[in-house]
Parts: sequence; C-alpha cells; structure tokens
Amino acid sequence: MLRMMKATNSITKTVSHKLKNISRTPLSSSSSIPKEKVDCLVIGAGIVGIAVAKELSVKHGREVLVVDSAPTFGTGTSSRNSEVIHAGIYYPPNSLKAFFCVRGKELLYKYCKDHEVPHKQIGKLIVANGLSEIPKLSALMTRGIQNGVEGLRMMDGYEAMTLEPELQCLKALWSPSSGIVDSHSLMLSLVGEAESHGTTFSYNTAVIGGHIEGNQIQIHVSGSNAIANWNGRSELDSELVLIPKLVVNSAGLSAPAIAKRMKGLPDGIIPASHYARGCYFTLSNTKSPFKHLIYPIPEVGGLGVHVTLDLNGQVKFGPDVEWIGGIHDIPSFLNMFDYSVGEDRAKQFYPAIRKYYPGLKDGSLEPGYAGIRPKLSGPEEGPTDFVVQGEDIHGISGLVNLFGIESPGLTSSMAIAEHVAAKLLK
Repeated sequence: MLRMMKATNSITKTVSHKLKNISRTPLSSSSSIPKEKVDCLVIGAGIVGIAVAKELSVKHGREVLVVDSAPTFGTGTSSRNSEVIHAGIYYPPNSLKAFFCVRGKELLYKYCKDHEVPHKQIGKLIVANGLSEIPKLSALMTRGIQNGVEGLRMMDGYEAMTLEPELQCLKALWSPSSGIVDSHSLMLSLVGEAESHGTTFSYNTAVIGGHIEGNQIQIHVSGSNAIANWNGRSELDSELVLIPKLVVNSAGLSAPAIAKRMKGLPDGIIPASHYARGCYFTLSNTKSPFKHLIYPIPEVGGLGVHVTLDLNGQVKFGPDVEWIGGIHDIPSFLNMFDYSVGEDRAKQFYPAIRKYYPGLKDGSLEPGYAGIRPKLSGPEEGPTDFVVQGEDIHGISGLVNLFGIESPGLTSSMAIAEHVAAKLLK
C-alpha cells in the first residue's frame, strides 16, 4: 500500500498536477492546450504496460511515464483472470501467443523466484471426458511439443484419477510447467522496480485521443473525472498534450478505441473489438478437492470452465463465456463494465464442472468475480493471435499498438515487453 501511495503522489509535479490546475480546453483548439515533452509514454497500467515500463526503464535507462484512467494499477483484465502461468500448449505454432507464452513463462518463473513474488508450479491436467475429445487432446499435445513445451505426457484415466481422486476422465494431458501466481504481488513488484528506475505513474489520467504532427505523435489526455461527466454530445475536452518520443498503447480493453481516436493513424489497421465476459465461482465450506489445475478441452471463446487454485488453496471455477456488445469509447476508457456475478449463472457451471468433478454438491458454488477479455474475433469466428503493430504496419515512428492481449497475457507480459522494447529501440 505504501508503494501504491508513492506511485500516486510522485506525479504531483508532472501530469496530474497540470490536470488539476489548468482550465479545460476543447480538443479542437489544440494550439491553446498546454503541452509537455516526455521520453517514453506507456498507456495503460495493467500487467503488460507495467512490464513494458520496467523493461524500458530498468534495462534501457529510458524515462517512462505510465498513464492510466483508473485510481491505481491493474484494475482491469490484469486483476480479473485465473492467475495461471500457462505452459504454451493451446496456441498455433509460430504464433505470437505461442512464442510469448513459452518465453514469458521462463522469464516469469525466474522473476518471481528472484524477487520473492508468491507463485507455485503445481502442474495442470487437461482432461478428455468423451471418446470424441481424445483426438483433440492428442492434437493439443502435438501442438504443445511443436511450441517447445517440455515435459508433456499423456495419461490414461486411471493414472490421472490416481493423481487426483476426485477427478473423472478417460484420458488426460499432464503439463508439469503450468503454475499459479499472485498477480497483484507481481504487479506491485514490477511497479516498485520501475519507479526505482525513474518511471512515473499517473493515475486518474485518461488518454482520449491524439494526432500526428510532422510524423510525431501527440497524445491528448484528460482527468478521468472530467470525461466521466462528459455529456456525449460536445467534443471531448483535452487538458494536456503529451509529446513523447516513444508511445506504447497497452490499454487493454480500450486499446482499439484509443487508436481510433488518434488522427492520422490509418483506420484500416485497427481491428474490430469484441468483448467476452467471464464469471468465476468459488467452492464454499469444503477442503480443496484438487491439488493441480484441471482444464477441460477448450471451447469457443475460451479454455472452458476450469479449476484453478490460489496460493491459499481456495478453489475457483471459471470463466464461462458471455459475449457483450454496445461498448462505447467512454465506458472502455474508464473500465465501466459490469463485473457483477449473478447467482443464477451457477446453473450453467454445475453441469460443466460435473463432467470432470462428479462429486460437486448442489449449493456449493458461490459467486466470485468476473473479468472481461479483449477479443479480436467474435462468436464462432475462431481464435486470433496477439497483434503488435509498429512503424512497419502503421508508418508512425515511435508508436507500438498492442491489440487483443487476452490470455495468455499475464504469462506473456515480460516477453511482450522485451519484444516491444526491441521494436521501439532498433
């Protein structure tokens, strides 16, 4: 908590100070808006943005400013996920997801060990419960091996059920390198390290657009409170223009919306946004029935309602997939999504879980939390890869856009940061 307060207070002489002490000026009269030059600007203080800031400041000695519309770091997708360290099994060979996940897993385990971030390599069983699922399980094993995942092994049902007596399955794929991590502790450690190397975090600071001037991008920002009260009819007000040498748009759920408001950036390169809401339920008043992660065969839009454990042994089931639409700029800028978990959704969880955990008792599931995944494909469209756009794609020097950074974004975060830094500093 002390470190979080330091991150908030450290910006009083820079961005947040100016947002509090200048009168708002419409974006259209940009000549009268105060401007400030910065070295590196990172938009979004989720796990990927924080990892990028740490990479640029610690390894490359750059001065970094991170802005986020929330009151603190990691309030979106980064804190509303399964907290799983993925092995790299699910993703097509040679994809960014496959490469970043396998490389990111290596970096993440090392970082957690070196910095005493709570984590545990507990392993995962991906299970087949019907004959039709066994070929899919074999395909996952082949894909994982192609991606360089080590230690994968196919188990017959009796072996898997000996390992996990409460489990029911015909076959299982054992992934020993999968694990769990305390995502908040990880982000807190990364923030502290970045700050100690000169990174400034400016919270309650929303990026509302930008423009290109002389092949240099200029970013328009406003206080979050100001745009929360926007009437939806007038122009959005910009309170400060930042002129950075390097920009990383790692805003997660709002990254495409922010890119669309950057005048001069080609519209055709910005992918369509889709949002998949996922709920989690916890197991109440019972000892954990499992010691390892348990995953079904993946489904459209996600990895299926799976079992994960936190570092205290609390069992979580989820997420499911609910496609949501009608999300406009301002709600995405301010993370104004519905994160409530209705008890009625448990009706869909019980049959899904009982396919591999038949001992689940009625009434034992309690609402946990929900998260939103930033998807680049909609229902029935199939999975897509991460999108990392540099000057070679959009023609703007010093700008990298990150789109569709959903799972395995947590595992991949440090590998993505390496890649982004290499792209910007080549």
